Amino acid sequence: MKYARLTKEQLEELHPEFINFLASQSIDKTEWDTLKKEKPEVAEQEIDVFSDLIWENVVSKAEWLEHYSKNHIFLFKLDQEKMESIVIHAHTPIADFLTEGGLQWLNENIFSDEVQIQRGAKPFSQERNDEIFSLIEQGAILSDGTLYKQLEDMF
Repeated sequence: MKYARLTKEQLEELHPEFINFLASQSIDKTEWDTLKKEKPEVAEQEIDVFSDLIWENVVSKAEWLEHYSKNHIFLFKLDQEKMESIVIHAHTPIADFLTEGGLQWLNENIFSDEVQIQRGAKPFSQERNDEIFSLIEQGAILSDGTLYKQLEDMF
């Protein structure tokens, strides 16, 4: 398995796609029920293959990621060869970017000495999709890039 197995909730959300995937493997509902009961390891392998297909599709199309922690916001712009980043760091314990109040604080104090903003870029050091998936596993979420673009325009 290249990525990670989808959670039960994710599989439920992707139920129609999973049915189509099974159909492409010539597995109908009756055969799937039999597989789950009599050959659970084969059923698990099918779920793993489906999970990898979904993750490969997601990370291949990823253009923007965001990761929030109490005092940092990491914004990533992804192209095929490199990733660019904007990192926002608050030097005060009152800022908590995991809350709406913390984001409001940032909006009001972005040009103060309590906020440090750095930009960077680096080529992908390993296979692009693996690196993006690693960021997602660390807590990054897919985004539309709105915040990145706003900050890029500002600076």
